[in-house]
Amino acid sequence: MDRNENFAEEADDNRSSRSSSPPDSPNSPEMDRNPSPPPEGDDETAEEADAIGETVYSKHWLFSTLTRLIQMVTEHESHQGDSLEELSEEQENELCKVWDMAMDKDVAGFLQEFKAPDILLGVITKSHSPRLTEICVGILGNMACFHETCVSLSQNADLGAVLLLLLGDNDPPTLLETCRLLLTCVSQPDVAPLWLERIQQQTATCSNLCFIMRSSTNVELLMKVGELVDKLLDEDEELMKSWLSRLPSESHQDKNTHQDITVSLLEAAVQIRKEGPEALEAYMHALQLLTTVDEGLQHLVSDGGSGMPLWTFVCEVVCEDLCQPDDPPLILQEQKALLAPALALLSALHTSLQIDISLSLVGSLLRILYFYAENQRNCWDRVSEQRQTGENRRDEAERDIQTQAVVEIAGELLSAVLTCMPRDAVSDLMKDDHLTDKIWVAALKNLLPEYITAPELLYLLSTAAQWKFPLTLSTSTISKPFWSCWPRIDC
Repeated sequence: MDRNENFAEEADDNRSSRSSSPPDSPNSPEMDRNPSPPPEGDDETAEEADAIGETVYSKHWLFSTLTRLIQMVTEHESHQGDSLEELSEEQENELCKVWDMAMDKDVAGFLQEFKAPDILLGVITKSHSPRLTEICVGILGNMACFHETCVSLSQNADLGAVLLLLLGDNDPPTLLETCRLLLTCVSQPDVAPLWLERIQQQTATCSNLCFIMRSSTNVELLMKVGELVDKLLDEDEELMKSWLSRLPSESHQDKNTHQDITVSLLEAAVQIRKEGPEALEAYMHALQLLTTVDEGLQHLVSDGGSGMPLWTFVCEVVCEDLCQPDDPPLILQEQKALLAPALALLSALHTSLQIDISLSLVGSLLRILYFYAENQRNCWDRVSEQRQTGENRRDEAERDIQTQAVVEIAGELLSAVLTCMPRDAVSDLMKDDHLTDKIWVAALKNLLPEYITAPELLYLLSTAAQWKFPLTLSTSTISKPFWSCWPRIDC
């Protein structure tokens, strides 16, 4: 019997077995009716059972993908003697889907229950593929966006140690995702102390962050590192002092690896300014925080410190990027978050270094006070034109509070130079349109009575005539206690 005869006999046997089905079987030749339909809803019930929470994502698919990830890493270790270095396009696409899915709260919770953080941690420690590491950290970062999963992730001591070590990685996308994850965790009040303690104990964290700020040209990474450093300094003053106390001395043998936090912040700020002033907010606030402790201010103003370069840089930002003459007054509201730390920095450095304030900075300070006065006037105009609800009035008051810090610091700096400004300097300000009668009146109204005493006001009013400005101030502009001191003035 040849191969074809055997195949024919097997086919006959199969047909014979199928024809011997029970009578109720759909294949039975004795059936004289159509088969009964399956019970309604079976497919829907199965789909619902496979769905993760209220989503359409499949539990089975997620199980399979994570299982293949484990097998993939294990096989490369056992058979090739090395970890995976490159992902195939299919592998990368599947893992990126998990990355996107982790932004859903139900999926993040399911991944946590499935012990996915432990799986991802194992993959990270064994991976030689920068892309694989980036995706794994990115999945954890998306999971950390939700409070419960963030708390669970933060309590994993091994994961915390590995993430801090990843700050020493040389792959920008991995560093970006690591900083994003750390920032998310530190921003959660419940777990922030735990992360701050770890960072305090891991002495390499400061050096790694400084190295990124001084060497990277990746704008997105620099912005995220700036946000992380700003948050750390804002949350823990002791951590800030410890980082300042580790600054390298002239005799330090490892100055290149033991970075200076003040210099690093300044260099990154210079780099990131090219993208626009709004990118500078975190760096400006972090630098301003350093001046709130004695250790930071002393380091800035000491011989060889970065106080003077910082003063020059911040002056350029304020004078060239913010509140320009052709801007509408409303720009003050948009830029107040950057102006407040910038002016606070200048105020602290001016007091300590006794630096001369340039005419361009004087012009910017005058303009800030003028914009504030114009916004206040427009606000009152809106109130008089239409009746506002209580909520709208509260919004207006809140905006005033937010800009008050900017106005107070600008007034303090301006008062330091205005009363001793020579006439030729005033002429230069007028020539450049930095000083007009409207700007002068608006500035003087904001300076009274907190920043200018009665004798100083007498000087300014007397010289206003020489500057050809109208004397439009009245007792309605100045508080009664201020006017009450006029009889005591020795003319």
